[in-house]
Amino acid sequence: MTDDTETLSSNIKGLREEVARFNRHKFVRIHDSYWKLMWFQFLRGLAFGFGSVAGATILVSIVGYVLNQMEVVPIVGEWAKQMATEIMNETAKAGAGQ
Repeated sequence: MTDDTETLSSNIKGLREEVARFNRHKFVRIHDSYWKLMWFQFLRGLAFGFGSVAGATILVSIVGYVLNQMEVVPIVGEWAKQMATEIMNETAKAGAGQ
């Protein structure tokens, strides 16, 4: 029974040391102060927003460049132009018939 008590005591001592080490960690210290936490989250949000915009810009640029090289966009553009012309003609005919 003494060995179990010593083992338990040793485990509890180890846990106390780990909790003390955890409480000294920078991440936990930031969360001790409301203002530090708010500042940390604000900076984190700025970094996330900037990274999202920069990543999306790079991705759209690459996709646009690849599509431009494949000459798919001008085909779609011509098709959309023809559709718009037909719609305008139909609208003009409908307006003249009234």
